[in-house]
Amino acid sequence: MDEGFLSNVNWDNMLEATWETVYMSSIAIVFTFILGIALGLLLFLTSRNQLWSNPVINWFTAAFVNIFRSIPFIILIILLIPFTVAILNTMLGPQAALPALIIGAAPFYARLVEIGLREVDKGVIEAARSMGSNQFQIIFKVLLPESMPALISGITVTSIALVGYTAMAGVIGAGGLGDLAYRDGFQRNNAEVTLVATVITLVIVFIFQGIGDVLTRKLDKR
Repeated sequence: MDEGFLSNVNWDNMLEATWETVYMSSIAIVFTFILGIALGLLLFLTSRNQLWSNPVINWFTAAFVNIFRSIPFIILIILLIPFTVAILNTMLGPQAALPALIIGAAPFYARLVEIGLREVDKGVIEAARSMGSNQFQIIFKVLLPESMPALISGITVTSIALVGYTAMAGVIGAGGLGDLAYRDGFQRNNAEVTLVATVITLVIVFIFQGIGDVLTRKLDKR
């Protein structure tokens, strides 16, 4: 890039948009991790031959996960506008995107959590039972620690999807790089802004992926 090219980019706006994207993504990742693990555990534990085997609860949980996992994100944002306004009194800005980001990503991550939990060696669970471990201990000292590499790998994949979701949320006023690329780039026919916003988005994705890969390697006992 030469100086003339860079002069077409408002770097103050770009910095603010980058911060908004990182803010939305980071907060959403934290809450998606917590809610996704809760939903994934409920899916796993209420399935057949598991600790809390309950076909009714399992069906309703699976239905909730499948429905919200299947709704295209841009439509989900629109559907959740009344809910967002009710709890935040606004539908604009980075915070207003968080409900849709979390509700859109948590069901997707819950399925990855369920898959990770199913990969835990049943022999380890039976050994814990034979030593007198209660259900709480089996969940928090066996299931979650043993599946943690898969859970971290799953949230890494989900975090990358969330960065993409923030770009779509930006189109309806949530801010961030997606909003900047659309408003200052596309609408004003400024290809430089669109390109720089895209490059910064890729950098954010690579950082999230790198952090996830490092944590997965450290936690993997194999």
